[in-house]
Amino acid sequence: MSEPTSSSAARLGQRALFEPLTLARVKDLPLVAKTLAQGFLHGIHHSTQKGTGVEFSQYRSYEPGDALSKIDWKLFARSDKYFVREAQRESNVNVWLVIDASLSMLQRSEHNPKQDKQKHTQAWHKLDYARTLLATISYLAHQQGDAVGMLALSTEKSHFLPAYGGGQHWRKVLLQLANINSGGVFPPVQTLQNKLSHLQHNSLVLVVSDFYQKHNEITEFMSKLNPAKTDVVAIQLECDDELQFPYKGQIRFEDLESKEQVLVSAKDAKSTYLAARQNFNQQLSDQLKQLQIQHLRANIDKPLDTTLHQFLTARQRKR
Repeated sequence: MSEPTSSSAARLGQRALFEPLTLARVKDLPLVAKTLAQGFLHGIHHSTQKGTGVEFSQYRSYEPGDALSKIDWKLFARSDKYFVREAQRESNVNVWLVIDASLSMLQRSEHNPKQDKQKHTQAWHKLDYARTLLATISYLAHQQGDAVGMLALSTEKSHFLPAYGGGQHWRKVLLQLANINSGGVFPPVQTLQNKLSHLQHNSLVLVVSDFYQKHNEITEFMSKLNPAKTDVVAIQLECDDELQFPYKGQIRFEDLESKEQVLVSAKDAKSTYLAARQNFNQQLSDQLKQLQIQHLRANIDKPLDTTLHQFLTARQRKR
C-alpha cells in the first residue's frame, strides 16, 4: 500500500470523507484513515487533558516558552495555528481492534434516501464501516505511541496481528483490515483461548459487532477479559433499515447467517419488530453493564465523526 500524499488528501477533502456514501467509494484505507483522523483531531485540539490509550486529548494552544520541537507542524499546515502535542503519558497500552466478521456484518440499508441512484452507489455495509472506524482509531492510537493489535473473528476465517508499535506495523494492521471478508458466524469462545491470552495485559479492547448471537458467543468472549487488566468498549453497529423498518407491502427477509427466510406483511410486522428490537437493545445494554463494559451504539448511515465523537466523549467521562 502506498503512503497517501498531503495533496491527495486535500483534493478529497476532509469533511466530504465523513459522509458514508463518499467513504464507500474510496478504496484507499490508509488515505481514508489518515484524513479522517487528522480532520477529527483538528476539531478536538483545545483539550488540555492528557490521556492513555486512545484518549486523543493531547493538543493545546501554543504558549510562550513551549519548545518549538513540540509544535505539531502538520496541524499548523492545515489550520495556520500553532498547537502543542502533549507528550506526558501515564503509561502505554495495547489497543486491540476486534471485529465480528460473521455474515450478518454484510447488512446494509437498502432504503437509504441519500443513495446516488444515477451512479448506483449503495450504502456501505457494517463490515466496511467497522474497518474504516477501526482504521481511523488505529491511526490515532499509533500517533499517540500506543501498540495496536487486530483480531477479526468468524468460523470461516480469523485474522490476528499481535499488538506492536511503529509505522510499519500500523500499515500491516490496515492491510489486514482491508482483507477481512465476512463468513460463517462468530466462533465459540472455547476456540479462542489462545487469542484471548494476548488481550489480557494492560489493554484497551474495542469490540465492533452488530451483536447478533444465538448463544451469547460475543458477550461470552468479552466476559473472559479481566476487567482489572483490560478496558473493554463494545460498539454496536446498526443501520437505518433496522432502526426505522421502512418497508412496504409483502417483504421477504433472509437471515444472512442461517439463510432462513420469512415472508411478512410490513404493515403488520412493523410495530412487533420495533418493540422486539427495543427489547433486544435493552437486554444487550444490561448484559454489558453487568460485565463493566462501555456500550456505544453507532448508526452506519450517519457520518463517521458522530461515532468518533461519541467514543471519545465516553472515554473522557469514564476517566
